[in-house]
Amino acid sequence: MLSKRSLVGIRLSFQTLAVLLFMLIGVSAYAADPAVASSDEAIAAGKTVFNANCKQCHKLDQKSVGPALRGATDRQSADKVKSFIKNSTAVIASGDAYAVALFKEYNLQMPSHEFLSDDDLNNLLSYIEHGDKVDPAAAAAVTAGGEAGAATGGGIPSEYLTVILGVLVLVLVLILVVLGLIISVLTKYINKQDLPEDDKEFVSQKTDYGKIFKSDGFIIVVTALVIALVAKTALDGLYSVGVQQGYAPAQPIAFSHALHAGDKEIACQYCHTGVEIGRSANIPSPNICMNCHTHIQNVGGKEGVSPEIAKIYAAVENNQPIEWVRVHNLPDLAYFNHSQHVAVGGIECQTCHGPIQEMEVVKQHSALTMGWCIDCHRQTEIATEGNAYYDKLVQLHSDSKDALKVKDIGGLECAKCHY
Repeated sequence: MLSKRSLVGIRLSFQTLAVLLFMLIGVSAYAADPAVASSDEAIAAGKTVFNANCKQCHKLDQKSVGPALRGATDRQSADKVKSFIKNSTAVIASGDAYAVALFKEYNLQMPSHEFLSDDDLNNLLSYIEHGDKVDPAAAAAVTAGGEAGAATGGGIPSEYLTVILGVLVLVLVLILVVLGLIISVLTKYINKQDLPEDDKEFVSQKTDYGKIFKSDGFIIVVTALVIALVAKTALDGLYSVGVQQGYAPAQPIAFSHALHAGDKEIACQYCHTGVEIGRSANIPSPNICMNCHTHIQNVGGKEGVSPEIAKIYAAVENNQPIEWVRVHNLPDLAYFNHSQHVAVGGIECQTCHGPIQEMEVVKQHSALTMGWCIDCHRQTEIATEGNAYYDKLVQLHSDSKDALKVKDIGGLECAKCHY
C-alpha cells in the first residue's frame, strides 16, 4: 500500500533548491549592467525617450521589427549599446560581431540617433532594463506566438479571402441543392408507402415561405448581411482616400507624351532636368520648350503656328510660367528622392509612371501608396556591380543565398521615407 508523502517530507536537495529558486526569480536570463540607474525618475525619463524614438520597432520583452531590448547591457557593455543606438551603421561597418549578427538576423539597419544626449541614452537604458517589467512566462508565451505567426507568413491577402469566401458560398449552395434533391427523392418514396393519414399529411405539408420571410431569425440574418455590406463598402472607401490612381487632369497646353517621348524619342531627362540630380523631377520651364519650338511652330507639316505652341510663345513673351497641373502628388509626410532611384538605382521612368511614351494625356499609372512602395523595396534587387558604395553591404550579405534587395539595406526603415 502506497503512503502519501507531505510536502514537508520532500528532500531538500541542491537540485530541488535550484528549481525553487528558478521558479521564484522567473526565467529572465540576463543581469543588467550595475551602472544602469534604476531610479523612478530615470525610468520615467527613459520611457519618454523610448516612446518617441524606439517604440515603433522595438518591445522590451519580445521581438518586434527589431529584437527584444531587455538585457541589452548584459549581452554587451552599456557603452557599446549606446554607440549602437547613436550610429548602428558605423558599428556594423566596424565589423563588430554582435552588431553584424543582428543585421543578418533582421536584415534592417536602425536609423542613427546622434541627436540623443548622454543623459537621454542613460535614461533610455534605465527604462529598457528596469521599466515596465511583465510576468516572464506570459512574455515568453507572447514571443513564441509571435515567432510562430512570423514563420507562417504575414497573413492571407484580401484577394485570397474573397476567393475563399466565394468558394465557401458555392459549396454551401451545392450542399443545399443536394439536400433538396435528397428530400425530393425521399418524399416521393415515402408517399408510395402505405402510411397512416397523420404521417401522410406530415410528409405532404408545404413550406410556408411567408412565415419564413416574416420570422425574426430571417430579419436578423438579412439585417446583419446589409450592415456587413455597408461596413465593407465604407472601409473600401476609406482605404481609397488619397489614392489617385488613374487621375488625368486637363493641362493648360495639350502636351502629348506619345508624340514627344514616343514618336520623337525625346529622353525624359531632357525636359525633367532634375530627375538625376535632385529630389524632384521638376516641370520644364517654357525656355526648355523653346529649344525646339523656336523652329518647330506646327505639327504634321501644317502651316502657321499651332494654337497650343502659340501658348508657349505667349508665356515667354509675357514672362509668365505655364501653370501645369500636377499629376503625381505624394503627401507631405512622405519623402521621395528621384535621383536616388533614377541615378543610383537605375530605375526606369516607366516602372512608376507606366507606359508614359504612349500617353496623349498623362495619368497616374501606379497607386503610389505606402504598400506599393514597400512591395517594390521587397522585390527589387540592388545593382551592386561596379558600384563601390555597396561593396561593404555585399560583403555583409555574402552568407545569404538570396540576392541583395532594397529591403536588405534599410529600404523598409520608417525613417527612410518619414523623416
